[in-house]
Amino acid sequence: MKVIAIIPAAGLGTRMSSVSAGKAAKPAASKQFLELDGVPVLVHTLRQFAKSAQVTEIVIALRKAEIAPFRERLAKEAPEVLQKNFTCVEGGEHRQESVANGLASVSASTDDILLVHDAVRPFVNEAMIHEVIAAAKKYGAAIAAVPAVDTVKQVERTAEGALIKATIPREKVVMAQTPQGFRYAVLKKAFDEAAADGFIGTDEASLVERSGHPVAVVMGSSRNIKITTPADLELAQFFLKR
Repeated sequence: MKVIAIIPAAGLGTRMSSVSAGKAAKPAASKQFLELDGVPVLVHTLRQFAKSAQVTEIVIALRKAEIAPFRERLAKEAPEVLQKNFTCVEGGEHRQESVANGLASVSASTDDILLVHDAVRPFVNEAMIHEVIAAAKKYGAAIAAVPAVDTVKQVERTAEGALIKATIPREKVVMAQTPQGFRYAVLKKAFDEAAADGFIGTDEASLVERSGHPVAVVMGSSRNIKITTPADLELAQFFLKR
C-alpha cells in the first residue's frame, strides 16, 4: 500500500499582507515562502512528511514560475524531501484545483492512502500523520481536528452586521485541521462528482461528505497551527524556539 502526500502550495496568502521588519514594513512573500529560522515554512512542512516512514510519495502544487527555483532550493537545503519520490505539479486558482492537479498526477490503487496537508502547517508531527493514515485505512476517510474551546454561535448576516441565531453545543463541534486522509477511490469519486457539478468545497473532507462517505476524526493538536496572519507567524517562531 502506498501513502501519497499532496501539499497544495500555490496560494497567494492575501491575509499575510505585511510582515514587520524592524521599524519598517515590507510586502510579504506568499505565506508558504515566509521564513522560520531562515527556512521557508513550506520546507519545514515538507520535512515532516519526508521523515515519515509510512509516506512513500510527496506531490506539491506550486505556481508554474515557482517550480524550478523551489526544486533547486530543496536540492540545497532539504535533499531528503527530493528522495521521497517527489513530484511538482502546477497549481490552480484555488486549493481544490491544486489538489485535483496533484490527484491527477499520481498512479494509485483503490486502497492506497492520499493525504492532503496545508502547506503552512509546519508543526504537524509523525504521530498525527500515523493516526490519520490508520483511520483512513479503517474508515476510508479521516481528518485531524481539535475540540472547540470557545462558545460557538450561529449567526445571520445582515446589512448592519451579524445577529446570533443559535448557540451550538461545543461537544458537537470540532475545528478541522490537516492532514486529511482518504482511500484513493473515495477521494477520486468525491473530486469527480464535485467537478461534474461545479461544486467548490472548503476542504477535501467537505467533498467526501458531499459524496456520502462518512469521515472519521482523530485528535489534532493546538500546536498544529495554520500560518495565515502575521500573528500566526509570531506564534510559529515561538514554537520553533521552544
